[in-house]
Amino acid sequence: MGKKNGFSLIEILIVVGILGLISTLLITALGSTRIKARDTKRKSDLNQIGRFLTLSCFLPETGGGDYDLSQIVTGIISRYPQYAQYVPKNIKDPKTGTDTETRYHYLVTSDGQACALYANLENDEEKVTLTNINLPTAHGGTGIFQTSAVGWNGSNKYFQISN
Repeated sequence: MGKKNGFSLIEILIVVGILGLISTLLITALGSTRIKARDTKRKSDLNQIGRFLTLSCFLPETGGGDYDLSQIVTGIISRYPQYAQYVPKNIKDPKTGTDTETRYHYLVTSDGQACALYANLENDEEKVTLTNINLPTAHGGTGIFQTSAVGWNGSNKYFQISN
């Protein structure tokens, strides 16, 4: 009998099993990297617009409260059209944000003297830096705080920028 070229069924099954194991490990490792990258984008977005909004708190015509950032951007552009070119219009949460609901929130007091911009993070491993608050708080500082309830991105950690 002559020698046949090729692989046996057992050899092919072993290779497929090893490739499946490697791909499972790779997907798991990349999943946490994606979460961290989205949290980095959230922090960058809030830092970018937060400097503008918290420098002198913007008070919407409807008064103090908790607003989605899309409502605030629309209000700023309609009240101050000369600043329209400086207000980013495409900032939204990289996982759950849409064109009509950014999932970034702006909290302002009724007198317009204090405000905060905040977003729910995904990474449960984020270190809490604002230990004195457990809700978004105007004049609460800039950093990460933890709440008792899980937010829209599946974590109870939030990043806020406040004056």
